[in-house]
Amino acid sequence: MKPYEVKLEISGPTAMWTRPDTGSSPVSYVAPTFSAVKGIFESILRWKSVNIRPTKVEICQPVQFHRYTTNYGGPLRASDAIAKGASFQFYAVVLVNVCYRLYAETDFAGHRETETPRALKLSRRYHDRFNLALEQGRWFYTPCLGWKEFAPDYIGPFRPETRVCETEEHELPTMLRMVFDQPQDGKINPSYYNPRNHPNLRIERGVLHYAE
Repeated sequence: MKPYEVKLEISGPTAMWTRPDTGSSPVSYVAPTFSAVKGIFESILRWKSVNIRPTKVEICQPVQFHRYTTNYGGPLRASDAIAKGASFQFYAVVLVNVCYRLYAETDFAGHRETETPRALKLSRRYHDRFNLALEQGRWFYTPCLGWKEFAPDYIGPFRPETRVCETEEHELPTMLRMVFDQPQDGKINPSYYNPRNHPNLRIERGVLHYAE
């Protein structure tokens, strides 16, 4: 028996799934990364004994890019800008009017012991508690669409009127998978999907499957 699946729908006016290769003027991927989806699920309900493993995302609105500019006043400014109290004008290319359906499975204690009675019982308990938290809006912390300032306008169970945008077809030569080296309590060590280890990574008929 497979572990219990968890799923949700999320939408909002703006999203940013940053491509690390785009430097100081970042550009968004067309769909959320594996680690971003993991973070969204964990924002609803987070248990140390359960690891969320995203399986796929469905794009439910046409992909639209938009130029975004903001004034940054944080600690990563140049030292002379900080001394003068000057802000840094920050440019990015984001997505607008997004809607996704996200799917994930649960692993027990970060391992693939999904067939044991203990693991299945824990998976079922997490599944039930997750759905309750999602329906009641009682989250572990506020979900976001990539960047913290991009709050969703809806996050909850699937809405009956939402449809997968089957016209979306995209090649993904490479894509960030995880920022950390472990599912729980890891150190920063980014990993990527690339043509050598995942040659078929692409969005087909609006669906992206996250490879193992």
